[in-house]
Amino acid sequence: MKQILLISLFLLVTLTACQSSVEEIMGKEITTASGYYKDITPAELDAMLSNKDLFLVNVHIPFAGNIADTDLSIPYDQISAPENLTQLPADKDAKIVLYCRSGRMSAIAAEELVSLGYTNIWNLEGGMVAWEQAGREIEK
Repeated sequence: MKQILLISLFLLVTLTACQSSVEEIMGKEITTASGYYKDITPAELDAMLSNKDLFLVNVHIPFAGNIADTDLSIPYDQISAPENLTQLPADKDAKIVLYCRSGRMSAIAAEELVSLGYTNIWNLEGGMVAWEQAGREIEK
């Protein structure tokens, strides 16, 4: 009986440890006039980057550095320009994560993309400031 209990406990711990935390990331839903986007924390973005099933965009102006694995830099106030939209994934359901220095510019860009029909937009709440405060680095 004791052996069965120990084996069960071992299996429970092992299975729990193997679960992907990326699947559990829900973000905080931010409602806009056209839909919603989700705010995430630095820890959540870090977990998402371990799987890298996203398109990471820096929208801060002027340029102040990048989070590692950034795919593209587009000024937040020019995100909907046709030449910039062609650089984003063609699939409007693709996971796109935006960030800037403090989170304000990326929130504006997120709202703009949602108004254009993008359905899987995420925003790093607190931006690069929060990222650095959480002990993560910015590439200069």
